[in-house]
Amino acid sequence: MTNNLSAHKGASLMLTLIAAMMLTACKSHYTVAGMERSRIVVDSRYDAAIPATATDFLKPYKHDVDSVMGPVVGRSAKYMTAQRPEGTLSNLLADILVWAAKDYGETADFGVYNMGGVRADLPKGDVTYGDVLDVAPFENKIAFITLSGSDVLELFAQMASVGGEGVSHSVRMEISKDGRLLSATIGGQPVQKDKDYRVTTIDYLLGGTDKMEAFKKGRNINSPQDVSNNSRFVIMNYFRHLASQGIEADSNIEGRVSVKE
Repeated sequence: MTNNLSAHKGASLMLTLIAAMMLTACKSHYTVAGMERSRIVVDSRYDAAIPATATDFLKPYKHDVDSVMGPVVGRSAKYMTAQRPEGTLSNLLADILVWAAKDYGETADFGVYNMGGVRADLPKGDVTYGDVLDVAPFENKIAFITLSGSDVLELFAQMASVGGEGVSHSVRMEISKDGRLLSATIGGQPVQKDKDYRVTTIDYLLGGTDKMEAFKKGRNINSPQDVSNNSRFVIMNYFRHLASQGIEADSNIEGRVSVKE
């Protein structure tokens, strides 16, 4: 992991320098006479001798970026990832949406966080603003919606068809290898078709995106659009809340979505 991070930092430095040089060149009056392409592997070999000129050139920009991205918002008990059928990070994010419901005067029966909305893993130890931004870089807002039990089963079937999505602790789904929903419970009880369920998710999914079209059937939508309701700020609020109590965020694989052999 250390070598990968080192390589990433070296690559980022070189790519930033290249971008800056290209922007400078664009201001000249040269014309392109021809183009050639070749593959250059950018890895840890470049970390041994990072050019001082490049470091000096990027220093003022690095300072500005670090001042925004560097503050620690909390701690993580382990390295977490989002994966199908179930991942520690995707579990955590769905749980965070349920945790945040009280701040909106809501009580959610379960939460859903799509795998496509999780764009990075979460490191162990200190978690910074930048780490959370890497995980949730989009302008998605927390949202609440009511679905009938029939619609919930349709939603779970759609999740099963892609191998699973992030769902909160109250959900247990069993799916087949070929993507069929075999069984589902919420709070330990079978989903009742004629019962209403309050769901928390992100507003991006309300239009039926990422194949979760059952969300389009929902009603009583509560989707505040102020920037403070962005999922990344909801996540940071959770980490800060735990940090104020001296607790590290943690999440485990617990059979929320399981594939029947």
